[in-house]
Amino acid sequence: MFPIGDDNVRGSDPAFVNYALIAINVIVFLFETSMDPNALQAFFNQWAVQPAEITAGVSLITLLTSMFLHGGWLHLIGNMIFLWVFGDNIEAVLGHAAYLVFYLAGGLAATAAHIFFNLDSMIPSLGASGAIAAVLGAYIVMFPRSQVRALILLGFFTRITRVSAMLFLGIWFVTQLFSGIASLGPETAQTSGVAFMAHVGGFIFGLASGFLLRGRTTRLLNA
Repeated sequence: MFPIGDDNVRGSDPAFVNYALIAINVIVFLFETSMDPNALQAFFNQWAVQPAEITAGVSLITLLTSMFLHGGWLHLIGNMIFLWVFGDNIEAVLGHAAYLVFYLAGGLAATAAHIFFNLDSMIPSLGASGAIAAVLGAYIVMFPRSQVRALILLGFFTRITRVSAMLFLGIWFVTQLFSGIASLGPETAQTSGVAFMAHVGGFIFGLASGFLLRGRTTRLLNA
């Protein structure tokens, strides 16, 4: 089930920060595609988060740079679809500058959660998923009655339907939470390669921020 749109709860100003974030992620990924596999791995080792390095107090810049790296087309496209659908609404509530701060802070909170559960790991962690999870957490608090247009894919069967944001994002979070708990055990093909606890950490950060700032939503909808 993939989101393809939501209720028009945006403000009148273009969400140019959200558009810029999407553009930067795409440009960086296109740069990645120009590299051969060895060069790309070295690039990830330099600019993605490796928890053991962060706990040792080195390569701290990767806490930011890792948010703009992606490991493949599906990784990028999935993240950008979620950011496109949900991010503009949060930018409308917070304003452009505050939204950028919130997005980056959400990414940092997500990375902190990932590091906490992987203190000695040298596996590079990358992607916008944690910051986007913070956007989703804020959205579910600020716009709980919003409807999400979702594309359902079941083999050859496809259908577009409308579901409440509470249900759609609630299912997403529960899936991430249980996958994250499972990933704390022995690594398997089903749990390796995805920083589920980063998603959980980012979402919780977004929830907390949403509760603190949801009064702004009322002013936006009444404007």
